Amino acid sequence: MTRSDKPFAPASERNREPILGVLREAFADRRHVLEIGSGTGQHAVHFAAALPWLTWQTSERDENLPGLRQWLDEAALPNTPAPLVLDVGTEAWPTTRHDAVFSANTLHIMAWPEVEALFTHLPAVTTDDAVLAIYGPFNVGGTFTSDSNAAFDASLKQRGAHMSLRDLETVDALAARAGFTHAATHAMPANNLCVVWKRGS
Repeated sequence: MTRSDKPFAPASERNREPILGVLREAFADRRHVLEIGSGTGQHAVHFAAALPWLTWQTSERDENLPGLRQWLDEAALPNTPAPLVLDVGTEAWPTTRHDAVFSANTLHIMAWPEVEALFTHLPAVTTDDAVLAIYGPFNVGGTFTSDSNAAFDASLKQRGAHMSLRDLETVDALAARAGFTHAATHAMPANNLCVVWKRGS
């Protein structure tokens, strides 16, 4: 299997090292990560290889699983079990509890009710001390943080009316209602953020 045979997201290659820098610290004492919206699987194989003490559980909507499985199968890492089918708004969620959750570039693609559903389900799939890390573009204080993010938001809305950059403060409120306390916000390349919350702290 060569790279050309698999789905490939250039952004995942560009942002994986900055994200890994955050996860090395945030997930240093974690053991079982649930990744929501694993996409191609590029992040999963990179992070699982670099953080071998973690079991990295991928998940995706059913139609995206073939490409994800290609990346996992080629890497053949011992800490990446078979991906789960997970559509945050409609499918049954896993029953196993994880002590970490990660998601990248998903909140602005989901419809807002799906974002709310994600946070509503988190308490049932996480341990009492779980760590949550979410990467992507956010508005801060209700405004765009850059001209490029404003342009990206406009392009999203052309693709689908349900897509939009989310306000960090509104997402933080959802996390708080799910029992997660804001721990850190890391500025990332290309005007993105990686936000970390901890449950029960």
